[in-house]
Amino acid sequence: MHTFQAAENALQNKTILITGAGDGIGRIAAKTFAQYGATVILLGKTTKKLECVYDEIVAAGYPEPAIVPLDMKGATKQHYRDLAATIEMQFGHLDGLLNNASILGTLGPLEHFCVSTFENIMKVNVTAQAMITKYMFPLLRKAPNASVIFTSSGVGRVGREFWGPYAISKFATEGMMQTWSQEVGKTNIRINCINPGATNTAMRNAAFPGEDKDQLAKPEDLMPTYLYLMSDESIGVNGQSIDAQQK
Repeated sequence: MHTFQAAENALQNKTILITGAGDGIGRIAAKTFAQYGATVILLGKTTKKLECVYDEIVAAGYPEPAIVPLDMKGATKQHYRDLAATIEMQFGHLDGLLNNASILGTLGPLEHFCVSTFENIMKVNVTAQAMITKYMFPLLRKAPNASVIFTSSGVGRVGREFWGPYAISKFATEGMMQTWSQEVGKTNIRINCINPGATNTAMRNAAFPGEDKDQLAKPEDLMPTYLYLMSDESIGVNGQSIDAQQK
């Protein structure tokens, strides 16, 4: 799937919700999904960034996207209920959900973690992902075939010193994906994780400020895996944690 070549219309007539769509991998995924025919719903906390992605998609002649400004750190179940109602009214169903939004927090010894930072990381990286998926489920069930992608990390598979709350949140993400994928079984919904790996994004640069960015993969390099899991080519792939970069 790292070399997956999607057909030009691979996502045509699909409606896909992307969290953290204003920057980094989320931004490139939104533009890529739109390029292959999807109508994308751009969710993020910074309206200006979402508007820039919107403008780029429209300027390229792709299907017109929708914008949902929402800070997942402060979002309540009513926000997600309202979002689900709006999507149902406008689109009728949801073909895909990319749970991409995450926050890093501060790296350091777990013994010294800040309680408020820990709580914020869990809210955005775990609770919000669970809530938005929960409230999108009725819309995903209405799609012919629906794909949910959670965003994992290498530090969510093997513990690593100083990654503390972020790593714990990604272990939780892996567990959430596994549990949910077991529950959907052989329905029309499939649920998987992607581990992007070392990628030139703002989060990676914050974690490794001295790293040579030119040696890192770009978000565009990861898109074959994202396209594969979001397209109908991956029907039957469920409960997998997939590396977007070849080892």
